[in-house]
Amino acid sequence: MKDSNFLKEKNARSLWHPMAHPGDMQANPPTIITEAHGTRIRDIDGHEVVDAVGGLWNVNLGFSCEPVKQAITRQLDRLPYYSAFRGTTNDAIIELAEVLRDFWEPDGLTRAFYTSGGSDSVDTALRLARQYHKIRGEHGRIKYFSLKKGYHGTHFGGASVNGNANFRTAYEPLLPGCYHIPAPYAYRNPFDESDPERLAQLCLNALEDEIAFQGAGTIAAMIMEPVLGAGGVIVPHESFMPGVREITARHGILLISDEVITGFGRTGDWSGARHWGVQPDMATTAKAITNGYFPFGALMIAEHVAQAFETDETGQAMVGHGYTSSGHPVGAAAALACLDETLKLQVQHNAATRGAELWAGLQALKERHDIIGDVRGGHGLMLGIELVSDPAAKTPIAKEVIAKVHEVTYQNGAMVRMSGQNILMSPPLVLTAEDVKVVLGALEAGFSAV
Repeated sequence: MKDSNFLKEKNARSLWHPMAHPGDMQANPPTIITEAHGTRIRDIDGHEVVDAVGGLWNVNLGFSCEPVKQAITRQLDRLPYYSAFRGTTNDAIIELAEVLRDFWEPDGLTRAFYTSGGSDSVDTALRLARQYHKIRGEHGRIKYFSLKKGYHGTHFGGASVNGNANFRTAYEPLLPGCYHIPAPYAYRNPFDESDPERLAQLCLNALEDEIAFQGAGTIAAMIMEPVLGAGGVIVPHESFMPGVREITARHGILLISDEVITGFGRTGDWSGARHWGVQPDMATTAKAITNGYFPFGALMIAEHVAQAFETDETGQAMVGHGYTSSGHPVGAAAALACLDETLKLQVQHNAATRGAELWAGLQALKERHDIIGDVRGGHGLMLGIELVSDPAAKTPIAKEVIAKVHEVTYQNGAMVRMSGQNILMSPPLVLTAEDVKVVLGALEAGFSAV
């Protein structure tokens, strides 16, 4: 590795960072992370902190999961790559498909289509949803519904169903036929409704109204996160996702559960949909499927959807879609080891316990700091804090203040993620009680500094 002076001098000079203004990255170079172990990361200056971001919602098992690293090494030695396009396959993806089938069977999902990551999984779901209806003779079902504040990746399809203008405006026009429903966001919503249960019903009414306006026979699918992650960790009332499931099923609309963040234990259950007692028609996965150690994902497909494709005699079910790395054997080997370790450790239980501790600590911080307008979470290790300059008016806070909170929190021992007015936390699911104390102490310092 080059010496630290070289790396600092060249930081953000020859590369552009995702989700960032290139000029801002050059003016304010990002933190250079050079080492990681367990739940801790270390920067180029040797400063070690608890990673309360978990990489990017994906390092569920921490940064030193030996079984996954060893599986990657063994697979590289044996078969580093081969295509899974028609006519060839590899042993690792066959084995993984059976493991995934067992894992997702309680959600009613029995087939896997492999991708390179979350955005790929979303685009695959959108495409196959349209194709499903065409196979069944409903060629007019081409539209998509999603939630405002929802996040579904950055491909053109995913950006089109995204519910945040930051990921849309610069790239418009996007995919036509995408419509957004109000999110069950109790802190801010167009209904001025703070009661989560009443708000959930208002949002469901809006969904019914939009279906009636568009015409149910024109709608292919509704895609939603069981808990909205990047939009600010927006947790719906327990009635909301079951209500969406009932409405979409009644109108013949496929329900796609975006589990890229919520899958594999983060909510305190094995999937976000399962957390709310819902069986979707498809589920997108990625991120924690390999603990972030290899770019890999899978779209999981319900049995009745699979049957429509597999029993088709018209020729319309040929899946003219795929990626060079669909079914990458190294990714599959990593996923097999990761899922084995995930189940062995039963990380969903620790996620629920540590999440409850963080939730209680954040509520206590809110009592002491007026800068905290809202604390969201309470379901596993997904937590969000919305910062305001005036709690009564819910006035957004200045960027400089948010930057200061982030800087001081980091210097005092925790990496958190700033997104707009929100602090987002998605730490590894192997977080310890001591880690929780460190994170809460670091946030206390950050809020006190401003």
